[in-house]
Amino acid sequence: MLFAGAARRLGLANVARVAWYRLLVHKGMHPAQSLRAAASEGPFFRELPSGQMSRGPATGRLNQLPLFGWFNIPLTGNGPPDWHLNAFTGSRVAATDHWWKIPDFLPEVGDIKAIWEVSRFNWVLTFAQKIAEGDVSELGRLNLWLGDWCKRNPPYRGPNWKCGQEASIRILNLAVASRILRQYDDSLPALTDFIKIHLQRIAPTVSYAIGQDNNHGSSEAAALIVGGSWLRRSGDPKGSQWERLGRLLLENRVRRLVEEDGTFSQYSVNYHRLFLDTLSIAETWRRDIQSAPFSDDFYLRAKLASQWLFAMVDRESGDAPNVGHNDGAHLLSTGETGFRDYRPSVQLAMALFANECAFAGDDHVNVAVNLLGVPVPEKQAPRPSSVLFDHGGFAILRTGTWMSLLRYPRFRFRPSQADALHVDVWRKGENLLRDAGTFSYSAPETELVRFSGVLGHNSIEFDDHEQMPRLGRFLFGDWLKTLELDPIKQSSKGVTVAAAYRDRYGATHHRRVTVEPGGSTIEDRISGFEQSAVLRWILAPGEWHMSGTTVTGAAYKLTVSGTMRIARCELRIGEESRYYMQKKTVPVLEVLVEQPGTLVTEIRCRAQ
Repeated sequence: MLFAGAARRLGLANVARVAWYRLLVHKGMHPAQSLRAAASEGPFFRELPSGQMSRGPATGRLNQLPLFGWFNIPLTGNGPPDWHLNAFTGSRVAATDHWWKIPDFLPEVGDIKAIWEVSRFNWVLTFAQKIAEGDVSELGRLNLWLGDWCKRNPPYRGPNWKCGQEASIRILNLAVASRILRQYDDSLPALTDFIKIHLQRIAPTVSYAIGQDNNHGSSEAAALIVGGSWLRRSGDPKGSQWERLGRLLLENRVRRLVEEDGTFSQYSVNYHRLFLDTLSIAETWRRDIQSAPFSDDFYLRAKLASQWLFAMVDRESGDAPNVGHNDGAHLLSTGETGFRDYRPSVQLAMALFANECAFAGDDHVNVAVNLLGVPVPEKQAPRPSSVLFDHGGFAILRTGTWMSLLRYPRFRFRPSQADALHVDVWRKGENLLRDAGTFSYSAPETELVRFSGVLGHNSIEFDDHEQMPRLGRFLFGDWLKTLELDPIKQSSKGVTVAAAYRDRYGATHHRRVTVEPGGSTIEDRISGFEQSAVLRWILAPGEWHMSGTTVTGAAYKLTVSGTMRIARCELRIGEESRYYMQKKTVPVLEVLVEQPGTLVTEIRCRAQ
C-alpha cells in the first residue's frame, strides 16, 4: 500500500515513463542503446584575434581542480586529469562498457558523482576566461584537455555517458565558454560535432528525465535548446528539431515544476540555484542569437523562482540554509566565488527575470552577470523581509540581524528529506542552528538516515522512527501533510509563524517560531507518541558548554525548558555536510522527554 500510495503521489504518468524506460533498457530495445559515433577530434576552439582579448589582469594558471567546491585535485604540467578516477577513494572505473551496462552504484568505486564532477567541464569556463584575458598558452591546454576527454570517453561508453543530465551540463558549460571566446557563431567542426554527439545521447531519454519531475528535465531541455540552435546556425538540419523539442520541454518543465510562489519541485536550495542558472544560460543564449522569447508564463515563473532564492540568501555571507538535497552541482562556477555563495546566481537571475539589482556595490556578486555579459539594472530590488512560501512549505522570518526558516510539509512533489518542521536560525551571516546536509547519495544506509532523515534536522523524532517510512534512497512513503498553519504575523515583539503535522503513527508536532530583535524562540507542543520524543538542535561548530538544560557558546546561549519532565538533556557529537562528499563534526543538543507537553527553546546573544 505504501508503494501504491507513493506511485499515485508521484503521478502515474511519471511512474509509467520511468518503468517503460527501464524495461526497454533491460531488454536492450531502447533507441539510445543503438547509438554509434566516432570520437570528435580537435582543435575545438581557435585563437582569438588580438583585438578581442581584454588584456585584463591575469588570474593565474589553473593548477588545481576543485571538486564540489571544496576538494582540490592538484595539477602538474599541461596534462589533463584522470577522467575515470574517484579522487576520494583512488578507485577507477573502466570506460569500455556501454553506458547502460554500468550500475547506478559501484561499491568498489564509490560515489559515481565523484567521477562525473570533473567531466561537468567547469574548468572550460576558467580556461576561456584566461584566454579572453590574453593568456594564449591556455588555448592549447583547453584543446588538449577536450581532445583527451573525447579520446578516453568514446561516444556512449563509460560512466561519463551514463546520465543525460551530465551530458547536458557539459553542453551548457561549453556554450558559455563559446560566448566568452565569441565562437558560437562560427564554431570549429570538432566543437559542433561534439555538441551533436551529446544531443544524440540526450534526446532519446528525455522522457525518463521528465518522469523525475526535477532538474534533470530542465537541464536536458536547456541543452537541447542551446545545442540545437547552435547546430542549426552551423547548418545542421537536425538542430532545428532538437531546438524545438528543447523549447517545448523547457516551457513544460517551468510551468510544471515552479509553484505559484516560486518554489521549485525539489525543495532544495542548491538544486533551486542549479535550476535558476540553467534558465539564465538558456535566456542569455536566446538573446544572443535573437530567437523568439519564451512565453509570458515562463518569465513570470522564472521571476518568482528568482525572488524565492533571493529571500533565502544571507546578504552578509552569501550563504543560505542547507535545506534539501545538495549534490554539489554548480553551474557558472569559475572559482572566483565560494560554492556556498549564492549571490552571483541571484544577481544574474534577478537582472534577467525581474529587471532588478539584488545586491549593489560589490563586484564580487557580479561574477555571473559579467561572465554572461548581462548589464546590472539600475533599479534596486527591495530587501527581503519575512515571507511565506506556502506552496512549497517555507517560512522566512527576519527581525533586525536575526533570521529563522521554518520548513513545513507541503508536498506536491517527492520530498527529498525528512525535514518536517525543521528550523534554521541565522544571525549576521552565521548559521547558528543548521541542517546536517546530504553528504553522499551512495552512502551506506546508516549515513543516509543520519543526514537526510529526521536525525539530520532540527526537529523532533518520535519513538525512534522516521517522520515518513523510507521506501528507497530517494523515496519516502506516506508523505506528511500540514495539519494547521498560522501564517506570518508581525507584532511589537517580533514576527511569528506556526505549523503542525500528525504522522502515520498518530504523533503530533506543533511548532511556533518567533524572531525578535534579541534572538529566536521556538515553542514545540507534542503529543500522541507512545514512549519518547527527542528534540535535536544541530549547533554551529565551536566550543559549547552545557549546564543543566542550557548550552553556551562563545557568543550565544541556548536554553530549553518544558512543561513536562525532561528525562535527558545532553550535548553529543554529530556530523554535518555543507559540501557534497564532505563530513565534519558538530555539537548536537538532544533533549528527551517521555510525556506530552510543551518545550520552549530560546537562543540569544550572551551579552543579553
